[in-house]
Amino acid sequence: MTTPDAKPRAEAPALEVKNALAGFLGEFKAFQAEIKTKLKEQESQLAMLDRKSIAASRPPLERAVDHAAPHKKAFAAYLRSGDDEGFRSLGVEGKALNTQVAAEGGYLVDPQTAAEIVGVLRSSASIRAIANVVSVEATAFDVLVDHTEIGAGWASETSATGETEAPRVDRISIPLHELAAMPKASQRLLDDSAFDVEGWLAQRIADKFSRAEALAFVSGDGQEKPTGFLTYPKVDNDIWAWGSLGYVPTGEDGDFSASDPADAIVDLVYALGARYRANAAFVMNSKTAGAVRKMKDADGRFLWSDSLAAGEPARLMGYPVLVAEDMPDIAQGAFAIAFGDFRAGYTIAERPDLRILRDPFSAKPYVLFYATKRVGGDVSDFAAIKLLRFAAS
Repeated sequence: MTTPDAKPRAEAPALEVKNALAGFLGEFKAFQAEIKTKLKEQESQLAMLDRKSIAASRPPLERAVDHAAPHKKAFAAYLRSGDDEGFRSLGVEGKALNTQVAAEGGYLVDPQTAAEIVGVLRSSASIRAIANVVSVEATAFDVLVDHTEIGAGWASETSATGETEAPRVDRISIPLHELAAMPKASQRLLDDSAFDVEGWLAQRIADKFSRAEALAFVSGDGQEKPTGFLTYPKVDNDIWAWGSLGYVPTGEDGDFSASDPADAIVDLVYALGARYRANAAFVMNSKTAGAVRKMKDADGRFLWSDSLAAGEPARLMGYPVLVAEDMPDIAQGAFAIAFGDFRAGYTIAERPDLRILRDPFSAKPYVLFYATKRVGGDVSDFAAIKLLRFAAS
């Protein structure tokens, strides 16, 4: 005979099995969902890596084109071995046609080398550093100078207006002359791939050009070279006229005045017109600078002050000093110091191209590099430059 609670006792084990199975299935589904999530994350990471690797291996569709690279490569090959096939291919393909020159005249240097040479020329201690420098494509450069005041007058509404003075304009033509340098190197050195032939060549050319230019801008006679500003007639500033440079005497032959040496410097500064003094500079060589920097004013203060910042020029009476070694030494009657606005007073005209001709035959076993450029210089405003003469009058 069964008891009333026999059936529940029989169902209890089955319920426990059912509950256990349901729990297991729930945990399995949760585990399965977690596995799927992790697989999706891994697939996403793999896809991202694939995209990155493909992007890294794929050549870019657009890239900045270095137009100077073919010419630079051709120029290096020409310097080392005389192989000008690179230049010829540039011409045949129509690339960089403006950089090629006939073989008889050499080839233009690559832009980087040209920029290095120009940078050295600009930083050299010559009149170029303070003069007006222009680039031209012609064989000469014309400067128009109005060195008179335009006539003007007061007028009322009812009074008659008289004629005013017309301005006078001078035309100064600056011809360009050929400046040449001829550095040389052995073929064995050129064959050494570690030798920076372009850097070496740029430095040698710039050194020779800067020395030749600096001398010509000061004392060149204008015959196949620039006209130096010291080659023009020099007159006492009290009787100065256009076409000459005015000077101020020191008061003593071959030296500064023994009693008041600084007075000559002051007189020189104020001999220059006020409109030029704002941009004026002194020009002298090292020996003269050594004598001038010892001068003091009436209160015992030095007229000379050294620069407080690197690259800045020293100053004399507040004006910058360019130490140019091509200026004459202090001597009897010498014009050893110039003062003026050289940006207005002296103009340098040059062509931007610089060409190289390789010559392996004239100086064996060396290879000559004949470098040429065209440059000219001349006084463009005679009122903008004054000189100090070391003489009694």
